[in-house]
Amino acid sequence: MSRAGELKALAARQVLVKDGAYGTAIQALGLGEAQFRGAVALEREQRGNNDLLNLTQPQAVEAICTAYAEAGAHVLATNSFNANAISQADYAAAHLVHDINVEGARIVRAVTDRFATPGAPRFVAGAVGPTNKTLSLSPDVADPGFREVGFDEVVAVYEGQVRALAEGGVDFILIETVFDTLNAKAGIMAVKNVERELDRDLPVMLSMTLTDLSGRNLSGHTVEAFWASVRHAAPLSIGLNCSFGAEALRPHLKELSREADCLVMAYPNAGLPNDLGQYDEGPGETARQVADWLDEGLVNIVGGCCGTTPAHIARIAAAVEGARPRVLPGPPDAMLLAGLETLEVRA
Repeated sequence: MSRAGELKALAARQVLVKDGAYGTAIQALGLGEAQFRGAVALEREQRGNNDLLNLTQPQAVEAICTAYAEAGAHVLATNSFNANAISQADYAAAHLVHDINVEGARIVRAVTDRFATPGAPRFVAGAVGPTNKTLSLSPDVADPGFREVGFDEVVAVYEGQVRALAEGGVDFILIETVFDTLNAKAGIMAVKNVERELDRDLPVMLSMTLTDLSGRNLSGHTVEAFWASVRHAAPLSIGLNCSFGAEALRPHLKELSREADCLVMAYPNAGLPNDLGQYDEGPGETARQVADWLDEGLVNIVGGCCGTTPAHIARIAAAVEGARPRVLPGPPDAMLLAGLETLEVRA
């Protein structure tokens, strides 16, 4: 059975658990510039370049991954959210993108292989973030047609990251925190291109982030419109992450769960950050809110994003025990099109 087939089979029997945030765990380590930089010679300051730690502090990344596996996570993501040439250019580290992704994937692959059992397989999701550029919007209010990057450039950037994650041994590619649907479509195209190049399947997991309580991302799409825009890619899962806490995400997750004929994965922040940028929502409160999702059968996979820790994931793992997994709806009976909102066309 393929890895995607294994995940689907397991998700049909139980609600699965995804890991939590790497950024929160890394910040808790209190690493300084010398520790971020390690022995790598780079011109700019590297403190805050979490992805670089795959090369300079691999034992720390492994320890974080291990803590999430011990907490009960079935799906473990790589520490590679900003490991693309566009984002790493801010650190003058774009030339290290290949190595950062390969090593990041190898670290998580080793942990998942160590924790996997015949009855409880573990899966590696290669995390691909949105970059810090947008294809849909101009950064210059005086020039609405201006773009800092083009579609083909973003596809090529993603191809480099996806190729390296595949080399490191990931099972799936997780295109996450999608604030711009066009960026996500560039990511999808990159995955498809690398699939053909390598002659291997790289199932895609997609996760949108909402920028306001009305339920839209930065490019203006509702969750239903986002689904309509990307369902042609036949993703392994679709979902929501980051954004707000679980309670605020619930109505939008409900809409997506009703529409999507694939697995739904959601992993919220631990509430909203306080004035100091810290997350105050404890593991018990996050798990309580997630339990409401479980009671309504909204998710197949659930985890945590910003502010969540292994303690949050352990409480979520306890909450999913015995929970009924979401039942996938049948294929749509109408053509579904999307602008910023959806349009159904019936015969």
